Amino acid sequence: MKKANNNKGFTLLEILVATALLGIAITVVLQLFSANIRAIGDASDYVKAVTWTEIKMRELLDSASMEEKSYRETANNGYTMDVSITEILKERTENLNVRLFEIVLTTHWLKGIKEKSFTLRTLKTVRKE
Repeated sequence: MKKANNNKGFTLLEILVATALLGIAITVVLQLFSANIRAIGDASDYVKAVTWTEIKMRELLDSASMEEKSYRETANNGYTMDVSITEILKERTENLNVRLFEIVLTTHWLKGIKEKSFTLRTLKTVRKE
């Protein structure tokens, strides 16, 4: 008499391999999600820094008078801004009715243990008095 060959279903080895592959796939997907969440947090910090720096730059550019100075401002949210205003190219503008200033704004903040920074730099001409 012939024995019936019953090959319906999965072997234990096939189930273990499928479970291992599924576990690896889930781990990779979860790591991608956590990396995206970190990137969103970093982007939010950069947007805040850029916005504050652009507001300060607009204030300086809108002012009628300009003088050389350097100072530091600190915001309540942990951001620090270094402001530097220097007159440049004095010898090239001495015969002109304008003075040329370089404005450099650098915003610093801490993200974990790393210090991040963002710098805006521009030039402004001011009439000589």
